[in-house]
Amino acid sequence: MTAPIGIGLCGTGSWGLNWLRAIERSRGARLVHVCDRSGAALASAAARAPWARASEDPEGLFSDPAVDAVVIATPSPTHAELTRRAILAGKDVLCEKPLATRVDDAIDLERLAAERRAILSVGHLLLFHPAVERLRAIAASGELGDLRYLHAQRLNLGIVRADESCWTSLGAHDVAIANAFFGGPPEIVTCCGGAFVRPTGAADVAFATLTYPEGRLAHVHVSWLDPNKVRRFTLVGARKMATFDDTVADDKLAIYDSGVDLPASLAWGEGVRMRTGAVTFPPLPVVEPLVAECEAFVDAVVRRTPSTLVGPRAAVDVVRVLDAGTRSFAAGGAPMRLAASEGVS
Repeated sequence: MTAPIGIGLCGTGSWGLNWLRAIERSRGARLVHVCDRSGAALASAAARAPWARASEDPEGLFSDPAVDAVVIATPSPTHAELTRRAILAGKDVLCEKPLATRVDDAIDLERLAAERRAILSVGHLLLFHPAVERLRAIAASGELGDLRYLHAQRLNLGIVRADESCWTSLGAHDVAIANAFFGGPPEIVTCCGGAFVRPTGAADVAFATLTYPEGRLAHVHVSWLDPNKVRRFTLVGARKMATFDDTVADDKLAIYDSGVDLPASLAWGEGVRMRTGAVTFPPLPVVEPLVAECEAFVDAVVRRTPSTLVGPRAAVDVVRVLDAGTRSFAAGGAPMRLAASEGVS
């Protein structure tokens, strides 16, 4: 039997503690080191994992020979530098999304991981949700027909952050989902919104439209200034449609046998035919997405095979879209065309 992969957790705030629990529940993983610059946060993690070594300095974690791989769950502005240091220390890395706040940094990390033969994954958690995984399989089977557009909403009242916009924080989830369904990044990004809570700060509401090859569209609405908690997207195909609602307890995924049918030829005055059929709710396995994400990372580490779903190339594409949206926002919603993909193919 293969020995468990020793994992060091860098960042033990509220989300880091979720990672602590997920690592301990994951097959093939063992938490061996926890790290946080906050003494209080570190003490909380150490109390939950007294067997793990504890450090306030990330260098103590990166230099620990018991650590095979590192999970980085720190604030977004620190991701690129900590990931770089971990790879240079010879560790495999799972970094929370986004991989970096600058496109150049994300591309450099992709290159560095390839040069050092390091496994690098990024925490696009919803891609491991059983409903999203099932819908991806359904879409790949052709059951929905040609995919046409995706409409995503991620809304809540708070948390408003001073150093990160809702677009880069919340939008990263839905950009990763849209890219996964449409097979890569969009060609054009437009984004507008507002900073209403802090007029001189980061945006707390954003509306983005992503134009993909073959005319496919994704529209993403994210906000920290909404009275309702919404975690939902709709995927429309030529034959069927689907919705995913992560706020409901049951039946999170629904498939609608509905659409619009065009006759082979239209006589004068003849319209299209609306089709409304059955709604089905595919059964879903009881899987915790964070545990599934951790186990997929461990499997990549063991097999020495980077993930195509959440590996460096997919992570760079998400950062490129977020950057284009930020530039569009600053330009009053002007369309931004993504440059040809760069980095390691």
